[in-house]
Amino acid sequence: MAILLSLSLSLHPPNPTQNPKPTSLATTTTYNNTTSKRHLILKTTSVCIISLTTQNPLAQSLADSSPPSKPALSGIANTKSWFQFFGNGFSIRVPPHFEDIMEPEDYSAGLSLYGDKAKPKTFAARFASPDGSEVVSVVVRPSNQLKITFLEAKDITDLGSLKQASKIFVPVGSTIYSARTIKIKEDEGFKTYYFYEFGRDYQHIALVVAINSGKAFIAGATAPQSKWDDDGVKLRSAAISLTVL
Repeated sequence: MAILLSLSLSLHPPNPTQNPKPTSLATTTTYNNTTSKRHLILKTTSVCIISLTTQNPLAQSLADSSPPSKPALSGIANTKSWFQFFGNGFSIRVPPHFEDIMEPEDYSAGLSLYGDKAKPKTFAARFASPDGSEVVSVVVRPSNQLKITFLEAKDITDLGSLKQASKIFVPVGSTIYSARTIKIKEDEGFKTYYFYEFGRDYQHIALVVAINSGKAFIAGATAPQSKWDDDGVKLRSAAISLTVL
């Protein structure tokens, strides 16, 4: 399942290049937010992030928890001016010049006619750079398709710890550069997101996952390793802009 999720984020095969130095699955961050997640304006200045302002508390949590020694989280871009796409139960910011590449059948998927079983949508959202080599996607799946359970998952922690859930979302053989558990304080309580950044088959992928009402919302941004040095901040920022509504 993890392989399908990660590889489906890419349009074209990347060019070989050397992978960045990996890190371990070890960090948990708790961020107390007394205002609504949608209306929070973040104000942060650090060695890696200069005069950063964004409306996404997940981005703030990652920025606050990222020491300069971890290159995978070395920067978060200001996404406030980016187009905000609203899907069914989520929103995500789209990098400038990225185009909607959803196919017509993707929009009609999920609908049933005359009692026929509805075909599940492959993507809830999908955007690509002009050359198609960089892709930002959102996939929504019932949580019981990811882990067999009789109970409705209400939080990503219901699928296990950060390390345990990596077996679901990170393909075998990948090199993990960074992983984070981020707890966001919202009006209704805490919302937990899992963040993974990893490489596989010369691809670099940033993945953010959250669960709400039994559905897993998975945002991924990917590019060839050869392009990540230039565009990684932009793509990482797009992935962590995921907001579960």
